[in-house]
Amino acid sequence: MMKKAAFTLLLAAALTLVPLSAAVRPPRMEYSIATLPNGLTVVLSEDHSTPIVHAELWYHVGSKDERPGRTGFAHLFEHMMFKGSKNVDPEEHASMIASIGGQSNAYTNDDTTVFWETVPSQYLPLMLWMEADRMATLRIDDATFKSEREVVKEERRLRVDNQPFGRLSEILYDTFYTVGPYKHTTIGSMKDLDAASIADVRDFHSLYYVPGNATLAVVGDFDSAQAMELVKKYFGRIPKASGAIPRDYKQEPPGTKERRVTTTENWPLPAVVVAYPITYDGHPDSYALHIASKILSDGESSRIFKSLVYDTGIAVSAFGGGNIIEQPNLFFAVALVQRGHSPADAEKALIAEFDKLRAEPVAEKELQRAKNQFFRDYIVDRESVRGKASQLAHAVVIHNDVKTADDEVEIFTNLKVSDVQRVSKTYFTQENRLVLHILPKAGAVR
Repeated sequence: MMKKAAFTLLLAAALTLVPLSAAVRPPRMEYSIATLPNGLTVVLSEDHSTPIVHAELWYHVGSKDERPGRTGFAHLFEHMMFKGSKNVDPEEHASMIASIGGQSNAYTNDDTTVFWETVPSQYLPLMLWMEADRMATLRIDDATFKSEREVVKEERRLRVDNQPFGRLSEILYDTFYTVGPYKHTTIGSMKDLDAASIADVRDFHSLYYVPGNATLAVVGDFDSAQAMELVKKYFGRIPKASGAIPRDYKQEPPGTKERRVTTTENWPLPAVVVAYPITYDGHPDSYALHIASKILSDGESSRIFKSLVYDTGIAVSAFGGGNIIEQPNLFFAVALVQRGHSPADAEKALIAEFDKLRAEPVAEKELQRAKNQFFRDYIVDRESVRGKASQLAHAVVIHNDVKTADDEVEIFTNLKVSDVQRVSKTYFTQENRLVLHILPKAGAVR
């Protein structure tokens, strides 16, 4: 049996925060990228470690592209795309993938709608054919639309309306934004879903679900030249869209003074939110903001959780972070206030953590721990073909530069303490700040 002293030394060595420069960096990904005549962007990366192939089709449309009064359409189409096409019956897409031992699903966020499949490598032609078929010939009939609209409404009830604190994000973004594209959340509103017509849905589809607004990333056990021929065979015949994709997003005007808002919800505890506007994904400041997010609010060892939950007991839970996405968004922190403490206590404690990051340089050890958290996520993600495809597609769609899938490692490696303090001073200012108190309605359980 190992002696206690020896075990202690080994444990200490294992927990040492080693900079990535002293470790082995992940190899750069090998890939090819091309654009078909109809506008579809294709990224192929061979990985022969296992006999599987993963494909992700990213449509560059999310909730920020929805017009007022017609929210929830991008998420609705995440559902509609499984409801059949000219050659595939409703729900058959997922069942066919499952029948060959594969997996498939989809997700929607503010900026993108993503459909993905993982299959044994010999089924790459089938997977590409089915994805192209529903891009070109999706069924959009009135009965399917109305049926799926009810499914989405029930999902909203389950995940948002009937969950304690389920509307928190919705309240925050609707309160902060006046004209910005992120004023509404991805799930959409019941009112807008009910008001939508089949003509609205068809117009939205014909505008956004076209080759020129899509990126296909395929990673796995295949030959790139053969895979590209398959892509051209199935996707190349889809006509090029005639109109341009609208990208004219209104920007929220800069703040001139702190805003304070108090509202009520049928919640058991008060919630306090402190929020600041920040820049977009890929901006030079965004990388230090990622690190600030790790330091302030990533997990139970973060400053905010430790201070408000462990040290003072002001909150039963505290969380948040920088929502760093395609357009400027928010960095926010939330405290669910513990009984016996006031929202004012929570507000003061949250603001104190932001002010501390502005006033005091973080310790080198804390900076390195935050970097290591990033590197952990980055490297683990690259262990799978799905993670590689996602990183490549994100670089193309959000950064408009596939090289950032590799190059961002160097940026994070070279970040300094001064960078974190600089962005904190730039963005976490009183004149930019929103303080939101969401109090229990009278009669709510306390």
